[in-house]
Amino acid sequence: MENVLRPLIVIGGSVLLTLVIGWATDLLLRKADGRHHETPLWGLLRRGRIPYQLVICAALLRGAYDEARLLREHRVGIGQALTLTLIGATAWLVIRIAAAVVETTYTRYARASRDPARVRRVRTQVTLITRVVAAVVGVVAVAAMLLTFPPMRAAGASLLASAGILGIVAGVAAQSTLSNMFAGLQIAFGDMVRIGDTVVVDGEWGTVEEITLTFLTVRTWDERRITMPVSYFTSKPFENWSRGGAQMTGIVYWHLDHSAPMEEMREKLRDILRECPAWDGRACDLTVTDSTPNTMQVRALVTAKDADDIWTVRVTVRERMIQWLSEKHPHALPRVNTADASLPPGTNGSRPSTPDGAPRRAYEPPRTGR
Repeated sequence: MENVLRPLIVIGGSVLLTLVIGWATDLLLRKADGRHHETPLWGLLRRGRIPYQLVICAALLRGAYDEARLLREHRVGIGQALTLTLIGATAWLVIRIAAAVVETTYTRYARASRDPARVRRVRTQVTLITRVVAAVVGVVAVAAMLLTFPPMRAAGASLLASAGILGIVAGVAAQSTLSNMFAGLQIAFGDMVRIGDTVVVDGEWGTVEEITLTFLTVRTWDERRITMPVSYFTSKPFENWSRGGAQMTGIVYWHLDHSAPMEEMREKLRDILRECPAWDGRACDLTVTDSTPNTMQVRALVTAKDADDIWTVRVTVRERMIQWLSEKHPHALPRVNTADASLPPGTNGSRPSTPDGAPRRAYEPPRTGR
């Protein structure tokens, strides 16, 4: 009877105590979250209740397993498994707590700050900090798990003896990975590009959607995703339309006839912009920037609060101006001149002659006989 009750009491008691402690902790976190609506910390900490209960259960079973006197021939293996579970659950819990603290700090800053550019910068830094913490904790946890095996302790001494050679080999093999990692840290804290920025890379216009330690994802206007190594942004030039403010200036070009009514076009441009909600009202202008023998180039300059609105303003102005010209001033649109060319002065329109006064004959191909 003792052989049955002892394992049941030890194991069942550990599981029951884990559930009670987990329930009580979760209840306290819910009450704290209900009282403090200004901070999401307590609600975020609830995400770690599963690793928290795993830590408690593994610790209780690891400490009380010998008292259960169950499967004594496998005592070493079961103890090793419980130790590995305890290390893994602890690392999981630390990552969840760190993520909750970092996310809470970012949320408070985002609520207090009125500068969208600074908020995007802090968001980028917070994302990379969270990933770095998770990577470091994961490496430490794996190292701790390996050190629980006695053969690995002996191998550690030999690895330390050849650390110099291994360091050189690892550095050469991981040169690209390390360069991308340092480039990611440089982007995060150098404020070069941030999550949510509008960028143009390799001729593609899009928004930065994700930044990791090794790669960066740009979401294009047609919902494609371009994944690029972060080292690209530290070694090659790119356009960042969101740096220094989101306001944008756009340009619309037309190629029109020389008889186009410029003053009426300026009035029509102002009318179009007044009816366009995306125009921010900062500036508008219309000028002739170039001229060719057949047409002239007319440029309209408009402004908007961000890249999305400037696109809307440009396409609206281009479409409505062409429609207005087609209806009111069709002569202003480009056309092909089919009139006869004017003759040089002193000519009467007769056939040109040769230097000796004889009329020039048209070219005739040579005749060949059979």
